[in-house]
Amino acid sequence: MKMDYKISWDLCLAVIRDIVPDAAFNTWFTPIVPLSYEHNKFTIQVPTQFFYEYLEERYVDVLKLTIERVFGPGTILNYRVMIDMTTGGTVDYPAENASTAIKKIVPKDANKAPAPFAQPVAQDLDSQLNPKYNFANYFEGKSNRFVRVAGESVAQNPGKTAFNPLFIYGPSGVGKTHLCHAIGTRIRELHPEKKVLYVSSHLFYVQFSDATRKNTTNDFLYFYQNLDVLILDDIQELIGKEKTQNTFFHIFNHFHHLSKQLILTCDKAPVEMQGMEERLITRLKAGLRAELYRPDPELRKKILKNKVQHDGISISDEVIDFIADNVKDNIRDLEGVLVSLMANSVINNHEIDMALAKRIISQAIRLENKAISIEAIEEVVCNYLNLERAVVQTLSRKREIVQARQLTMYLSKKYTDHSLSHIGKVVGKKDHATVLHACKAIKDQIETSKAFRSTVEEIEAKLKS
Repeated sequence: MKMDYKISWDLCLAVIRDIVPDAAFNTWFTPIVPLSYEHNKFTIQVPTQFFYEYLEERYVDVLKLTIERVFGPGTILNYRVMIDMTTGGTVDYPAENASTAIKKIVPKDANKAPAPFAQPVAQDLDSQLNPKYNFANYFEGKSNRFVRVAGESVAQNPGKTAFNPLFIYGPSGVGKTHLCHAIGTRIRELHPEKKVLYVSSHLFYVQFSDATRKNTTNDFLYFYQNLDVLILDDIQELIGKEKTQNTFFHIFNHFHHLSKQLILTCDKAPVEMQGMEERLITRLKAGLRAELYRPDPELRKKILKNKVQHDGISISDEVIDFIADNVKDNIRDLEGVLVSLMANSVINNHEIDMALAKRIISQAIRLENKAISIEAIEEVVCNYLNLERAVVQTLSRKREIVQARQLTMYLSKKYTDHSLSHIGKVVGKKDHATVLHACKAIKDQIETSKAFRSTVEEIEAKLKS
């Protein structure tokens, strides 16, 4: 009996719905159209090239495992991508042969079973880099210009600049991981003899735990110490993991002593990493600390226009400007809104106009999640307290001015993703310690004074209005 691939695909969707969040399911799986199942190959149609690339990057494992479970082992997944909505032109892409799940770092040697951390030559090492994230599509704006220049400098001369380690920090979704892959890819292009590895801190921790359990810690250390460039993403994942921190400390010292390049990312500055060993924090501060800010309007428009051009769709400048002006938090939100627009356009056979853009953005971006600037917070606080904004920037120790300054710092920490160091710079040119003290002082007053708590709540209401 011939399999009804459409019914089977519905079964796949039922499985996937239990695995991924509802928002992700509706955005990435609902628009997929099952086309055929022939000769053990299942073909699905997706709206755009970007849609296909996103599925391959984030959900290929979910797709392949579910399809094999429903259709049977060995089923081949094939994508048909719409490349021209006007003429209906398509192109087929097979799913990646290798899963994007966590891979073991081993050399390619068919003649013998490799040791878990055996040393490959540079050409055989799987760098775990994604070449799709490169400098060509890492667009420059005011918010990332300094970090990009630093990254390009490191790529030219890894380990030979003062930017070692290169510590990149900033809120989620501002392009830290993209930049890491771009730097690593450029290093491999310019220095093919170097062994470069990108690894998430979570995977680093898992590998170390596995090595400890199997009594292969020395092999683990030897493997990492023999790299030339180590890119460790989301180092905040090591907070509270003392043994892993201690091992990384030794790797760090080895890299520093031999002038090998370290590139690290984090969602906060080193001084704010409570739970990280002090000796490690000291070393993290030794090189260049470069902060990535939320994308500025110019950068947001560049990113949107590139995505539109890449996917071959038609969106007016007016709609692009509207998206850029209203989706401010991070690059992932921008891409998510654009994908939702494209999916709605394809499914409903409707052009992407201002009405559709407004509807999608209102669904995707909740008001309370929109970025509030430090300057806006300062203005609301000063207006409420009947003070001129300029006095907050002075050295005055008058009680009402100190309170305005502390309130601005406290609310900036609560309502923005900026680091304590950045908040301090903006609010009176103070350091992170002053901001920490201010936040504690305000929190203590809120907990002990009902009247003061009411004041803070009224200011917060004005911020959200």
